[in-house]
Amino acid sequence: MLARLRAWALALKRNIALLWLAARSPKVPLAAKLVAGVVAAYALSPIDLIPDFIPVLGLIDDLLLLPAGIWLAIRLIPAPLLAELSAIIDHAGKAAPSRAAAIMIIAIWIGAIALGLTWYLG
Repeated sequence: MLARLRAWALALKRNIALLWLAARSPKVPLAAKLVAGVVAAYALSPIDLIPDFIPVLGLIDDLLLLPAGIWLAIRLIPAPLLAELSAIIDHAGKAAPSRAAAIMIIAIWIGAIALGLTWYLG
């Protein structure tokens, strides 16, 4: 059960990355690009259509709307282009993490902590 859940989560992460790449690609048709962009932005956004603290209904958008949006966006992308984008995502997943990205994330956290301490102590 845990392995199946982990595989589902990895596939979801991969599909969101694929849609984000598709939304920015000039080769993707406009309708697919719009759907992919909206679905990827919604998946990455901390704001939900139905807040998660609402019992049962709060999880419906995460369990039904998001997979439905991913399915629709993937269906709108032509198969050869989808294969090309998938290859890019697969290659990026095997690449070593960027040192510059790691430094930027660390710098953002240090800045956020410094700003928080300045606000708290000031």
